[in-house]
Amino acid sequence: MVNLSARYFAKTFYLYVKKMKNSYLVFISMFLLMMACQPNESNKTPLSTSDEKRMLTPDERFGALFEAVQTQAIFPDSKTFVDCTPKFSTQEIMDNYDTAKKSENFSLKAFVMDNFELPKKYASDFEADTSRSVEEHITALWPILLREPDQQKNNGSLLPLPHPYIVPGGRFGEIYYWDSYFTILGLEQAGKIGLIENMADNFAYLIDTVGYIPNGNRTYFLGRSQPPFFAAIVNVLAGAKGDEIYNQYLPALEKEYNFWMAGMDKLSSENNTHRRVVRLPDGMILNRYYDDHIAPRPESYKEDVELARESGRDPDDLYLNLRAACESGWDFSSRWLTDPQDLGTIHTTDIIPVDLNSLLFNLEQTLAKAKRGANNSEDAELYSQRAMNRKRAIQKYCWDENRNFYVDYDFKKGAPTPTLSLAGTYPLYFEIAELDQAKAVAKILRNDFLKPGGVLSTLNNTGEQWDAPNGWAPLQWMTVQGLNNYGESILADEIKTNWLAVNERVFKNTGKMVEKYNVVDMGLEGGGGEYPVQDGFGWSNGIYLKMLEEK
Repeated sequence: MVNLSARYFAKTFYLYVKKMKNSYLVFISMFLLMMACQPNESNKTPLSTSDEKRMLTPDERFGALFEAVQTQAIFPDSKTFVDCTPKFSTQEIMDNYDTAKKSENFSLKAFVMDNFELPKKYASDFEADTSRSVEEHITALWPILLREPDQQKNNGSLLPLPHPYIVPGGRFGEIYYWDSYFTILGLEQAGKIGLIENMADNFAYLIDTVGYIPNGNRTYFLGRSQPPFFAAIVNVLAGAKGDEIYNQYLPALEKEYNFWMAGMDKLSSENNTHRRVVRLPDGMILNRYYDDHIAPRPESYKEDVELARESGRDPDDLYLNLRAACESGWDFSSRWLTDPQDLGTIHTTDIIPVDLNSLLFNLEQTLAKAKRGANNSEDAELYSQRAMNRKRAIQKYCWDENRNFYVDYDFKKGAPTPTLSLAGTYPLYFEIAELDQAKAVAKILRNDFLKPGGVLSTLNNTGEQWDAPNGWAPLQWMTVQGLNNYGESILADEIKTNWLAVNERVFKNTGKMVEKYNVVDMGLEGGGGEYPVQDGFGWSNGIYLKMLEEK
């Protein structure tokens, strides 16, 4: 974790003295910036100086140039520029920019093309053969989605990883945390255990060098994580290689837990929140999504600035809540909105999410198991007790007796949130629910969520991509397996059959496996959100293979 106040002081000082063209002061400010970015916790491995330079985000590195490129929409997708690789040093590019923009014939786009390499389009020449089965198509895609270990000489926004990994596809050319779990389920089905271990090792490496697993391996994702599926990944690997795996990844599991629980000891009735931890009035502790940076997202800079202006809200408060929703992976959904039709009402940090706390319950259980395997009964009991405490808190705050469904909890209002979503199936997946609760959830899933292509993400049609009419592979899997855990196999099989059918129909029509599907209209891929529908697609591939095998 990073000393953020010092980091922002150093950054501000650097930007100020840079304008003065004083090389000595610039050097001093850069030194302060690197010192501020050093870890302040004993369980974190220091990064080298070269790594620290790569930790700067594109907006920090390129300042006025970055703002001009993003606000003028040089590229249709705001993510394009932040994924570009600089051809020259930061100082050279900024000096070139200061000179070039004085020209009467200055073209910002031409300048960018001269000074940066565009992100590589890995699958641009891949031609799908729709005469193949979907399974054969996915087998052909694995090499396309594979990235070899990153070159340490990289000076763009990519955080280099030491082992091979699978990316989602399309605009997403880097690894993503929670995507990887569902991709890994497909790799398991394909017998690629070595690649699963490589991906787990990459995550352990990120925990050791960054202090947590970022949203993805890009500098502009630093400050937030994603739903903590690392323990679930370790469980998959242990199933393939044996329980000794737990001892191998125990340090990383514990460090990740410390990241999510940081500040727990600082909570009180007067100070009930700190970063990702929340103390409820009865003293129970649960978690929320958060982000340690407060600024427009570099990869969506123009969109965030415009939303702040249109909403009339305090920009910092809006940026924090947008970023926190990105940590959830549900960016964006009516789950986080006061007004389901208005993204400007987002208030993610007021909400205790049922899916996040179910995942942390699993992490606590996994740590207890790993500690027992390491013959540390005292710590095993500690984590086991924490898991039980969390289970009780989930049952108290996230089970809605009036609607017979698991929901998120707004701790500021002291009430459940109004949106029913498939996040409510996580307590079934991790076997937190009682049998009668699972039966009640199943009834609502059948009556309200089930559609010809699978199950809806939420019941709200808002234009946000994590709402109706869209369905997403990870949520189909969590729902199907959660139902199977409680003997609801008929409904689970129906959802599975419907999901496989929409995957197959879209593939035959387009030659693509896509990131999301319209589960209401079987002829459509899915829509909504900040970017066009992407193909590839890691987690859709993984869940298709896993469901096909278990059909």
